[in-house]
Amino acid sequence: MEGCLLNSLPRITLEGFDPTHIYITDTTLRDGQQGLGYFTVEDSLELYEVLVEINGGGRVIVNTEVFLYTEKDRIVVRKLLDYGYEYPKIVAWIRASRGDLDLVSEAGLDEAVILTSISDYHIVHKLGLSRSEALERYLEVIGEAYRRGITVKCALEDVTRADPSFLRVFLERYLELAERSGFEAKVRLSDTLGLGLPFKEAGLPRGIPRLVELVKSIGFKPENIGFHGHNDLGLVVANHLAAWASGAYESNCTLLGIGERAGNCPLEVMLLHYAALKGERVNLKAVWRAVRVLERVGYRVPEYQPLIGSNAFRTKAGIHIDGLLKNPIVYLPFDPREVLGVPYSIEITPYSGRSAVVYWLRAYGVPEELLDKDSEEVTLAYRMILEAYSNGRRTPLTDLEVAEIIRRAMPRIYEVYIKPRLTLHRGS
Repeated sequence: MEGCLLNSLPRITLEGFDPTHIYITDTTLRDGQQGLGYFTVEDSLELYEVLVEINGGGRVIVNTEVFLYTEKDRIVVRKLLDYGYEYPKIVAWIRASRGDLDLVSEAGLDEAVILTSISDYHIVHKLGLSRSEALERYLEVIGEAYRRGITVKCALEDVTRADPSFLRVFLERYLELAERSGFEAKVRLSDTLGLGLPFKEAGLPRGIPRLVELVKSIGFKPENIGFHGHNDLGLVVANHLAAWASGAYESNCTLLGIGERAGNCPLEVMLLHYAALKGERVNLKAVWRAVRVLERVGYRVPEYQPLIGSNAFRTKAGIHIDGLLKNPIVYLPFDPREVLGVPYSIEITPYSGRSAVVYWLRAYGVPEELLDKDSEEVTLAYRMILEAYSNGRRTPLTDLEVAEIIRRAMPRIYEVYIKPRLTLHRGS
């Protein structure tokens, strides 16, 4: 069984798309923290160490964004800089104000993501400005950043509710200012409320491919265009992939997808797609350290969360279990032991069938030649499983409950193979 699984992730190919230059950035200590809870200095450092471990000395995760507003934030930044790693680079995240820009200079950082709210919902109702006033404010802060030698990336907040004509005006002025100042103009499309749609046919402003095409048509280079999505409508990963495929090379994510409301794009999921697109390997096993840190802060991993949920590689359906028995690759997209360091498993319910009995017994070391799912003993065990649910039980059977059924239905196998394992387990 060990040798029958794929040795790498299945490749992804997209017609006309060259994935060579795509990259990932992280905003766990910024958007993730503000949407979950307070990270201590130690929490923050350990999460950064996870990113370093995932990178494995490479450049998979290019940078990570940080707040600078509290003393704790500034201590974190100083300690992160002391690590001395080139990647992920420490990048500030600030509002479009001179005061925030001063924090960047004081922290000794040379790059900042600047929040440039672009929809009228934010410009008028949040900032209390007109479009022209907002535009001039943004450009003034960007210009000052350039004068200080700080590289800027404008985060176009709420871009999927923005007026495309105003978006174009701002981007043209921004690009002109950057070129005049001798800097690369960098921009991030921020789908703040998760309203984006991944389809080429979707119009502006909600269509992510159309937004990326608009930005490119103005003169922005693909390597300087990023996307940051939220999952309010359940499309965040699809939108991030659509942004990549359309020519926005940066994908801005958080570990486990933590963030405001329904969360951000899960970093570990995009790393999986990154590896599949580029044909490279990434160290996803490091994500379990992030799970432990975030659980300390209060996060609870949903059972059905992709990749890291307890049910992600566990099956209960008889037809699936039968496939796993014949060859695990039938019902696994990849070997989770290889990619994530976790096993695949089963749980037994009335719908697990006789194959589940055989699978369970094989997991306990019963030789394959002693097992036949059509045998009287296996059939009897399965009938006992069905009887267990005849009085209203709803949850899967525990290992001890299955063991008791095997003791009654298959006493010889129980005594030789199951009982010693259970005794050893209880005594450990």
